[in-house]
Parts: sequence; C-alpha cells; structure tokens
Amino acid sequence: MLLTILLLIIIGGLSAIIGSIVGIGGGIIIVPTLVYLGVDHSILHGITTQIAIGTSSVILIVTGLSSSLGYLKTKQVDIKNGSIFLFGLLPGSLIGSFLSQYLTLKSFNLYFGIFMIFVAILLMVRHKIKPFKIFDKEKYRKTYIDAKGMTYHYSVPPMFAFFATLFIGVLTGLFGIGGGALMTPLMLIVFRFPPHVAVGTSMMMIFFSSVMSSIGHIVQGHVAWGYSIVLIISSVIGAQIGVRVNRSIKSDTVVMLLRTVMLLIGAYLIIKSIVLIEACKT
Repeated sequence: MLLTILLLIIIGGLSAIIGSIVGIGGGIIIVPTLVYLGVDHSILHGITTQIAIGTSSVILIVTGLSSSLGYLKTKQVDIKNGSIFLFGLLPGSLIGSFLSQYLTLKSFNLYFGIFMIFVAILLMVRHKIKPFKIFDKEKYRKTYIDAKGMTYHYSVPPMFAFFATLFIGVLTGLFGIGGGALMTPLMLIVFRFPPHVAVGTSMMMIFFSSVMSSIGHIVQGHVAWGYSIVLIISSVIGAQIGVRVNRSIKSDTVVMLLRTVMLLIGAYLIIKSIVLIEACKT
C-alpha cells in the first residue's frame, strides 16, 4: 500500500512538473506509466488501457487548472485565440473519449509512439518550415515581447483553427493526453506562437478539453478514483513547480525539452509494441 502511494506521488508530481514546463499537461507520461505498472506488472490493481486513459483525463483537469492560474499571472495565456481553439477541441475530445474503448494495448503503444516521434521531428525542423501565407493577415496578427526582449508576431485564422483543433480534440480524448502534446507543437509550428505563450495557452486548453473528455470516461466507468486522489494532490504541487521553472528558462530550451520528452516516450512505446507483437507470435 505504501509503495503504491509513493509511486502515485512520483508519477503525479513528475508528470505535472514536466507537463507544465513544456505545455503538454503530463498525460503522455501518466498513461504509459499507469499501463506499465498496472497492465504489465500488476503493481497497480484494476488498471486497463482504458482506465489509464480515463484516470489521466481526470488528473489533467487539476494540472491544467493549476498551471493556467500560474501562467495567467504572468500574461503567458492568449485567452482570445485559446478560446477559438476550444471550439474545435471540446467536441473533438468528447468524441475521442468514446472511441478509446476500441483501442487495444498493442495498437495503443504503436500509434501513440509513432505520433510522439513524428511531432518531435517536426519540432526539430520547425525553423526551416516557412510560415503559411494564409496566416499572414493583419486582422489576425498579434505581437508578443518575452522576458528576454525578443519580439514575436503570430496569427490565427479562425476557420483553419477550428478544423485543426477538432481533429486534435479527437486524439485528445482517444489517448487521454489532454491535447497539449499536439496543441503546443501546432501553435509553435503552424501558428508561430512564442514558446512561452504556447505553453501557457496550451495548459488553459488542456483544462477545458480534459473536463470534456473526462465526461465520456466517467460515464463508461474508466476512472480509478482511489488512485486519482493521490495523483491529484501531487499534480497540483508539481504543476506550480513547473510554472516557476518555465518562467526562468529560455524559449529554445522549452522547445528542446518538449521534443526530448516526446522522442523518449515515443521510442519506448514503439519498442514495447514490437515486443508485444513478437510475444504473441511465440
């Protein structure tokens, strides 16, 4: 019992710290870890892939809210454009939460891993990707000056933003990742958001999208409430630590940390999927 509580504190705290620093929420850490400890090694009893996803969605509500409040104080949240993103993200995440029941462990590991690697590669070459001309319109343009004095110009066309975030919302509910693992790279690569604003805005959207996707998971009984209490408490503390660390580091460091986390988790999940496939053959 004591070991279980200790593991949950570590999972909740570390996932919230890393998630808040790079704007991914922590779902991409919580879900694979719960699956590893619950499904693979039975250390956490009663965990299935679907329950891991549903529990993660509930935890991300708290992580998203705690981080958002911290970033709002330093004006790192673009409320206007974040609200536009939510119009697509919220219905999409509800749809995805119901689709998650069709995921198997092997398919989850493989698809989730490939997705992580792909996004990490895009982040590596983001400076070489030319801005889309459709976004370069004065009426959508916003300007931001970060703490280091760097000036950023970015814009968000509403219609494109809606369809892009609708798709991301489906993946959010499907994988229980809170949307940040896709939204932060989307804002950085496509809409050219300043990294610190992308992180703060992402955490705001993670809060709202997690509320929506959690509804579907709760209705289906895919939440381990006993484990959730410990994870929630440690996540609140971890999120505040992550916000403070984010304020003190450079924009490029934020992006580097984001792609490193994605590469490591993606590689791990793909290897794990291959091992499972080979085990089934023998």
